[in-house]
Amino acid sequence: MLYRLYNPADFPALYAVEELCFQPPFRFSRALMRQLVRRTDSATWIAEENSELAGFAIVEWAAPAGALVAYIQTLEVTPGRRGQGIGNELLRRLELSASVAGARAIWLHVDAENTPAIHLYESHGYKSRGREEHYYARQRAALIYAKPLNPPAS
Repeated sequence: MLYRLYNPADFPALYAVEELCFQPPFRFSRALMRQLVRRTDSATWIAEENSELAGFAIVEWAAPAGALVAYIQTLEVTPGRRGQGIGNELLRRLELSASVAGARAIWLHVDAENTPAIHLYESHGYKSRGREEHYYARQRAALIYAKPLNPPAS
């Protein structure tokens, strides 16, 4: 598996993964996805094998209260490639990108019914920080997870 940063030519394949992984109303629009991957205060990681996308993930960072904090917008692995460690590696790379950017913490929302994703985040040291009702859609709650980040080793 090759892991690399996104380039604009990846967008059609990246959005095809989005369409495969999420149905409306849970799917990002093309316009929002384009905004996310173009941001200068973010990193989009691609997992591919034989020029075929197996997954991708997007993290962004900001300093709303003075300290730089990262937020995981999405982490997606195609259904046929789940359970192969791709999500683990994408998450590791998101955390490293955020840490290199200077973020001291990272957080995310995850569908309260997405048990495999919850296990992934917990296995990487994320702790539950609450719940947000109707986050994804009516009657669809999100759990909020966060963890501190260490500065990258020199």
